[in-house]
Amino acid sequence: MQKFDTIGIFHYQLGSTDGVSLEVDKWKTVLERMGYKVVLCAGRLGNQDGILLADLFHHQPEIEVINQMIRGESQELSPTELAGLIKERSDDLENKLKEIILENKINLLLVNNIWSVGLHLSAAIALEKVRQDLNLPAIAHHHDFYWERKNPLPDSLSNLNEMMDTYIPPQDPIIKHVVINSLAQRQINERKGINASVVPNVFDFEGPVWGIDDYNRDLREAIGLKQNDICMLQGTRIIPRKGIELAIDLVHALNAPHRKTKLEKSGLFDGRIFRPGNRIVLVLAGYDRDDPTREYLDKLKRKAENLGVDLRHIDKIIGPERVMNEKSKIYSLWDAYAIADFVTYPSLWEGWGNQFLEALKAKLPMVLFEYPVYKEDIKDKGFDVVSLGSEIISRDADNLVRISDDAIQRAADQCLLYLTSGQNRKKMVDKNFKIGAENYSYDRLRNHLTNLLEQ
Repeated sequence: MQKFDTIGIFHYQLGSTDGVSLEVDKWKTVLERMGYKVVLCAGRLGNQDGILLADLFHHQPEIEVINQMIRGESQELSPTELAGLIKERSDDLENKLKEIILENKINLLLVNNIWSVGLHLSAAIALEKVRQDLNLPAIAHHHDFYWERKNPLPDSLSNLNEMMDTYIPPQDPIIKHVVINSLAQRQINERKGINASVVPNVFDFEGPVWGIDDYNRDLREAIGLKQNDICMLQGTRIIPRKGIELAIDLVHALNAPHRKTKLEKSGLFDGRIFRPGNRIVLVLAGYDRDDPTREYLDKLKRKAENLGVDLRHIDKIIGPERVMNEKSKIYSLWDAYAIADFVTYPSLWEGWGNQFLEALKAKLPMVLFEYPVYKEDIKDKGFDVVSLGSEIISRDADNLVRISDDAIQRAADQCLLYLTSGQNRKKMVDKNFKIGAENYSYDRLRNHLTNLLEQ
């Protein structure tokens, strides 16, 4: 089993609160428990220990120009100039990556999304050329794919098709491909002829309980919430496919006079008294820098203001782990769960869904839009959730999605039950935790990794 001494994990960025970073942390933990040495390498590392190779970061100005052209949003370069820039960056990265791999005696590559999502084509090319040159085996861990984006490659850039076909993802008998859902498994087979294994997202259900302690006791106050306010937590990144506008619609419905009256009369599930001056607040804990338009958060704020929804974006004080210094106090994402009363998870599309597992672990009820992978791979496990349905009926002038008002109102009524009834709430979250631990634990991941490494 100890065939590989050192496993190198590569990605654009690590040590953040995005789904890939969180999943890499889990794989690293399990691999190290299995006895492997793991080396991280990324364009940004946050507070992670690892090798910082800034040229891997996908939000560099030149890489942004390349991606804008690939999406058809810019014509800053001619097709020949674009290909030349991609090659120039690839050649430079190839030398640096080879040096890192040789110096650290890495003999298995674990490549996350670089060979699938296509947000840094030069990095994909460089990694595969180095792998070929050193004849290294690899696990290609595909969380997302470039073809899941709406923008097809512009006709003027047809010369890039060969690059995409060759490197996104590369094919070789000593590359084992891993996807995170059965839909992706079918797609990669149909599009590329690749047989991939499915390894779903997992979580450490045996880890510490996320609760209120001396460090996070002041978090509500820090973001302007009273102890008896209701915190509806949206823990995801802020990008359009997360469907956060539906969470705004839901909170608007919860603020209806008859529902607030019910909250005031019944009190909250944990004995807190909800008074007329208390609020139902939608808290956005994720960052928005991955939004290609840079406009989505502004649209959400505008919608929230128009509907009278109290929305707080708190990403400046939320990180992957706690950090205390002279100038600021950073809370972990798990601290945000500790102060939350409910999780909103209205994603329109997810490769799998880290926030789903996080809500299970935190023993919080959640309201979700039934995105395709949830319906295909998760729903049949028997989880209890508040559903927003699975049908988008239209989009507004800002291109924000709309679902039926009936679905919003039904969901708001169900949320009200789990906000006021401790008994119903406990039954729900305990059941969900148990199902999650049985199906998506670190032990399950260890079994998957054992099978992959034996191959």
